Amino acid sequence: MNTPIKLKPGDARYPGISVQDLLDRDSRVVPNYLREQSYSFLGDEDIPYSRYTSPEFHDLEVKHLWPRTWQWACREEHIPEPGDYHVYDIGPYSVIVTRTESGAIQAYRNSCMHRGTKLKPSFSSGHGMSLRCPYHGWDWRLDGTLKSFPCEWDFPHVNPDDVGLSRVRAECWGGFVFINLDVNAKPLQEWLEPLPAHVQSKTFENRYISHHVQKELNCNWKIASEAFLEAYHVMETHAQLMRTNGDANTQYDIYGDYVSRLINVAGIPSAYCMEPQSEQDILDLFLVGDRSQVSERLTVPKGGTARAVMAQFFRDSTAKAGSDLGAVSDSEIVDSIAYFVFPNQQFFVGLTFPIVYRFRPLGLHHNRTLFDLILLAPRPKDGTVVEPAEPVWLKAEESYSTVPGMDPYVGHVFDQDTGNMQAAQEGAQTALKGGATLANYQEIRIRHFHQTLMTTIREGQEKEGS
Repeated sequence: MNTPIKLKPGDARYPGISVQDLLDRDSRVVPNYLREQSYSFLGDEDIPYSRYTSPEFHDLEVKHLWPRTWQWACREEHIPEPGDYHVYDIGPYSVIVTRTESGAIQAYRNSCMHRGTKLKPSFSSGHGMSLRCPYHGWDWRLDGTLKSFPCEWDFPHVNPDDVGLSRVRAECWGGFVFINLDVNAKPLQEWLEPLPAHVQSKTFENRYISHHVQKELNCNWKIASEAFLEAYHVMETHAQLMRTNGDANTQYDIYGDYVSRLINVAGIPSAYCMEPQSEQDILDLFLVGDRSQVSERLTVPKGGTARAVMAQFFRDSTAKAGSDLGAVSDSEIVDSIAYFVFPNQQFFVGLTFPIVYRFRPLGLHHNRTLFDLILLAPRPKDGTVVEPAEPVWLKAEESYSTVPGMDPYVGHVFDQDTGNMQAAQEGAQTALKGGATLANYQEIRIRHFHQTLMTTIREGQEKEGS
């Protein structure tokens, strides 16, 4: 009788086809960054529910997390000209991002240096060649220096050089403007590693926001974010995807403290799909939503795969628009390749799924979230300037399928995702059990996130005590 092999914690994998097996069969050379595997067992203790349900823990995040981390605030196309500004709000903090007369991007705390009034309304954007307080008229240049203020004779104790606007760190990558309230924070490029090494900045720079949805969710921001850190939920939440989407086959990688990755493969059945599927069946099921507009029926040649046919179809389609993707791998075209950047943002780098997520507390509520979903489209080759889409705001009960221009099929999938979140929040609040039990491999990105979260809060507390 064979003695079963005893695996160490975290070593177990679904015994079927893996991401790397599929990459071996790719019709093109696969880039090295997709060949990397970077997993470590990080323990198996439960994650306390109090991190989601406790107002006191929310207060710790307000004090020690949000002021010390890099977050994308807007896109460069939101502020293309000097004087353009965009306001980013997170918890009690509000930041104005603006373009100065020199063309540089600067960010400031959204607070008047006189009596603290917000200079610009939350969630606003606009244009102005100075930053003027609406209360008493103190006025700052775009470079943050004080321009003028009424009744200067009554402020002999004020040195104009000492009351410039409070600067916030602002750096760019991929066309995104990131901010950090900590003036001593490490550079953005170091925070993002290895994302800039894996994916060229121009991958995102050469796109613009074609759709932007901001949806209210009745849950803690971490519950919302964590729903997109694993594919373990696909078989139950998105049963309609099981015939064309790997779930337990997904590869998970963790890098340093701030970045993790998921490679979720398309064009193969779920590991738990019992229904027999031919390659042609898979291809036909691929052609849903926007892809259903394909004028001719695509067929899988003998010995071919649905993945390869769909990838080639996309290469041919983009070639007509002037893009040469002849050397781009099937995986980079059809798979979901998602990089999570701590604390609250996720970047999908695949060519057919150019989506970015952001999650933040809604106002000062520990159990409300604002979920930003943006879809990026290629910029016109002729250089035509395209304005970024205005955000569409949805209440928690409203469907993504109501958003103008949103593919109803895609909208339905996002409704399925966000439909779980209020139940997850309410279940955590009523649970007798103390915390969430995570899978060692499939939910490693959640554990990795929580370890960095707790380290960040602890370091903030230690810094405060020093």
